[in-house]
Amino acid sequence: MIYRKLDELMGSGRDVPWGNGQSRRFLIQSDNLGYSLTDTIVWAGTESLLEYSNHLEACYCIEGEGEVQINDDVYKITPGCMYALDGNEKHYLRATTDLRLICVFRPALVGNERHDLNNANGSTY
Repeated sequence: MIYRKLDELMGSGRDVPWGNGQSRRFLIQSDNLGYSLTDTIVWAGTESLLEYSNHLEACYCIEGEGEVQINDDVYKITPGCMYALDGNEKHYLRATTDLRLICVFRPALVGNERHDLNNANGSTY
């Protein structure tokens, strides 16, 4: 049984500044479940060009507003919507307000991954 609380993760090694926000990593590779579960904040007014070449990701929005863009397709992100990156797509993630996303990665994140948002070709891990 694994049991964790958000307030216990905050300020710990599982509270990772991912680039344009914070990622609170409830489950990581060392938990041996084969997937990760994060509570991720994306800061208002940010744009991130991202690609997960080693992971599949699904995100469920619980707070805030923004959008995800893949090629010419733009999808609005609001509470109650989910998007899944099922083909390692390069995508823009934009936050109009602070976004709070519950994210699942498969395979699991090691736990300390961070994006390099200075790369013009996007950040990947």
